[in-house]
Amino acid sequence: MNMSTRNWLLVGSVLALAAAGEPASAQSAGEVPATVPVTGTVPSVCHGGTLAGGGAFDLGILTDTSTGLLRTDLSAPPKTLTGAFCSTRSRIAVEATPLVAQNAPGTPPSGFSHTVNYRAVASGWTDTPASFGTADASHAFAVQERGTAFQGDIALSIDSFTTGGGAALRLVADPAYRGAITVTLSVVN
Repeated sequence: MNMSTRNWLLVGSVLALAAAGEPASAQSAGEVPATVPVTGTVPSVCHGGTLAGGGAFDLGILTDTSTGLLRTDLSAPPKTLTGAFCSTRSRIAVEATPLVAQNAPGTPPSGFSHTVNYRAVASGWTDTPASFGTADASHAFAVQERGTAFQGDIALSIDSFTTGGGAALRLVADPAYRGAITVTLSVVN
């Protein structure tokens, strides 16, 4: 083997070793890669859930039939809103309307009322439950905020029943005393 062949072999070996240390490239001279970003968004969404078991808070007969006064033992099992979620910071608000006699409009006779007040409480969403008293002049706890996204059940309960106008008033007879509770989940900006 002559000297020039040996030099070429040596140069070829050095180049092969140098190339072995370099990562393999699929690019050939003159190619420029194109990068295409992949993007998406997740909107701020709240869903108030579904009332498990359906139905209303049925209190039955509201008065003590021997006195005509509001029963002191009124109660109803809590209701559950299942599958509630907010994908971001959220607010829960509860509002309620008193139970009002539907078939006895106008001013009730002296000594009678056609209104039953109560407190509605929505718990499980925030550390402090949201609550709304239908007889209260202000509703400081009716709206509560949560600082993070959340999913879970909301327990809804009612308590603290009082006769509108005072405990000494009797309730006007009516087969349909009706009220309502509204629970709202919303995004906080």
